[in-house]
Amino acid sequence: QVQLVESGGGLVQAGGSLRLSCVGSGPVSSSAMGWFRQAPGKEREFVSAISRSGVSTYYADSAKGRFTISRDNARNTVYLQMNSLKPEDTAVYACAARRAAAAVSTISDDYAYWGQGTQVTVSS
Repeated sequence: QVQLVESGGGLVQAGGSLRLSCVGSGPVSSSAMGWFRQAPGKEREFVSAISRSGVSTYYADSAKGRFTISRDNARNTVYLQMNSLKPEDTAVYACAARRAAAAVSTISDDYAYWGQGTQVTVSS
């Protein structure tokens, strides 16, 4: 059974930083992973993704230059370092895993397993 649990969200002022963590249990240590976010009244939005090995990374235009995704497969953990946060980054952030050996993707429907999400609030 695959479980994903996010942590690290909270309230931060504009310009500040947060690091989100996603810890997996079950057979997810080598799965392609992604981070997505959803603000109230908005559609789910791709933020970042990382390949199974961690060699390839992908970012939404809104995240480039500010966010960094990384992983530690030995610890079944994926991180999202968020710097220079803006009020428009406010959302629930969720991590997701693809099934088995599927390649990394920026499309939410491609991901089979999801965490519960962690709230990020950026004040102006």
